[in-house]
Amino acid sequence: MDYRDWLPTSWLGDKDDEDTPFGALRKQIDTLFEDFDKGFPNRAGSFSVRSNVSETGDAVCITAELPGVELDDIDVSVTGNRITVKGEKKSEKEEKGEEEGRQFHRVERSSGSFFRSMTLPFDIDPDSVQADTKDGVLTVTVPKPPEAVQKTKKIAITKSE
Repeated sequence: MDYRDWLPTSWLGDKDDEDTPFGALRKQIDTLFEDFDKGFPNRAGSFSVRSNVSETGDAVCITAELPGVELDDIDVSVTGNRITVKGEKKSEKEEKGEEEGRQFHRVERSSGSFFRSMTLPFDIDPDSVQADTKDGVLTVTVPKPPEAVQKTKKIAITKSE
């Protein structure tokens, strides 16, 4: 079944190509959805990585969504008070088949790099940093040194009358 079978016939008209306004719109939307899972490419062949930074009393935690990125293609490094996560995503999709009586063979390759660097307010001990991946999410935990851990005291609140 072709995706055009799901569209209202009034959209298709007599022509089924980019020359009609709806045909051009349909092509743009199809392209958007086809490229959606490939990340969002920008200049220089890189793609956006969704990441989050959180802080607890004794550590800084960095998470990055890296679906489809191989473990060997990820690099985490520490220099002084700066931590850097970088890598490359490569994918290849091959299709063979027959459509409308014609045989086809299609190979699509894509790649892109990512780079995130963060400066923390303390020197990082590279031996204490832990990094692991699960379900396409990289988690990097950077313990704070004792002098950077702030003592927190809960203050009782009284009600004045």
